[in-house]
Amino acid sequence: MRWQKSEQADRNFRDARTGGQARRSGGGRGGAAVGAGGLGIIGLILALLFGGNIFGGAGATASGSALDSVGGAAAPASTSGGLADNSAEWFNFLLVDVQDFWVDKFAESNIRYETATLTLFDTPIRTGCGSAQAAIGPHYCPLDKGIYLETGFFDAILARRFGASGDFAQAYVVAHEFGHHVQNELGISTWVRQQQQQFPNQRNEYSIRLELQADCLAGVWAAYAEQRGLLDRTDIPEALEAAAAVGDDRIQQSSGQRVDPHGWTHGSSAQRQEWFERGLTTFDTESCDTFVGI
Repeated sequence: MRWQKSEQADRNFRDARTGGQARRSGGGRGGAAVGAGGLGIIGLILALLFGGNIFGGAGATASGSALDSVGGAAAPASTSGGLADNSAEWFNFLLVDVQDFWVDKFAESNIRYETATLTLFDTPIRTGCGSAQAAIGPHYCPLDKGIYLETGFFDAILARRFGASGDFAQAYVVAHEFGHHVQNELGISTWVRQQQQQFPNQRNEYSIRLELQADCLAGVWAAYAEQRGLLDRTDIPEALEAAAAVGDDRIQQSSGQRVDPHGWTHGSSAQRQEWFERGLTTFDTESCDTFVGI
């Protein structure tokens, strides 16, 4: 992926790794975005489908870990995760690029957007959702609107265990976590939790639909990156392989388990690839309504 180093860290970026520079300063547009007119954000169609105010607060009590089933086999601590010394600049770039996209997208629909933070760590740290550690995997905490990345995950788990390497595989993970932030901002995550409580026998199905929607939203951002010439021919396959790597069936197989759809909470490899590609090919958030027919 073609990218440029920023002169300074975005104020929402923090490198909390051992030896890292814990910093939040300048950079990026950030802030709550309010713009004029237009449709095009998935919350509008969901409001019609589900009724009520889905744009309400999140009220979550636990970390919304998108890839926690992968982190179950604790990744060895790593200060670099197989990344170059500029990994902080790389993740700062992703934070700014993905976040600015959603700032603009929310503004098109005149919806308030509060920025997410992104923190790199290599030893356990405290978050609004409790302790963040390698075993959890990359995850989003709705209580502090924070994305947390243990960078050793990319090398020890995603690349070595599942063969999903490359910078755009990492970008997919970050964009997926931003998908969870978008869901949190729109109240979709709250609605899902309410449905899970009301229909406990469908708890896993709602979790899968939430994860697949985050994949689709990641694909929408990827289309935006492609439109601006930031991608080359190797990037999309990297993202697709990363999406397949975190499918529940692939994870069960790699752990020596029998493939059992009843235990899935994130979706199969094929489903995750399908929804990422849907966002990529349509470049339309409205195509990301994974809850139709549930």
